[in-house]
Amino acid sequence: MNIAVVFHSGYGHTKKLANAFFEGLKAHDSATPTLIEINEEGEITDDEWGVLDDADAIVFGSPTYMGMASWQFKKFADASSKRWFEDKWRNKLAGGFTNSAAMNGDKHSTLHYFITLAMQHGMVWAGMGMKAANTKDAKRDDINYVGAFSGLMAQSPQDASVDESPTQGDLDTAKAYADRIVEVTTTWASK
Repeated sequence: MNIAVVFHSGYGHTKKLANAFFEGLKAHDSATPTLIEINEEGEITDDEWGVLDDADAIVFGSPTYMGMASWQFKKFADASSKRWFEDKWRNKLAGGFTNSAAMNGDKHSTLHYFITLAMQHGMVWAGMGMKAANTKDAKRDDINYVGAFSGLMAQSPQDASVDESPTQGDLDTAKAYADRIVEVTTTWASK
């Protein structure tokens, strides 16, 4: 199954998260993943649009800036309306991930934007499918420490370099979410 990951990264932290998610996808023999980075002008190539059109699943990624996806991601999303007119993404599986400096950072707004984009296209959304690490003994490097359910959330302090952040726990959560996307895509594709 073809799984496309399309994302924008401003400072490199979201790209590191996208790469961890992509590595998680590549661990599955049944998955043929493609990683597409939206450039600083908010654009992708015609060939990359074709990859998205041919994918069984599309996973969206963007940093959360000022409570929303980056303008570059939004420009890409607005350009996807050409696909909407032709129902090119209808019934594909969708998922999403985001990263911000604050633990909350209103990341949920970005995920809700991705969900709305997917619903506009008639896609089927796949959430995390995992519980949060929310006990007193939980550590920052535990899987899903941020406690997201609708999509992958990660946190990178504003003064952390790309080498320092996201944490290993957030990167491991990205790989676990990749497993979930493969599982749900396999189930969805068999119907």
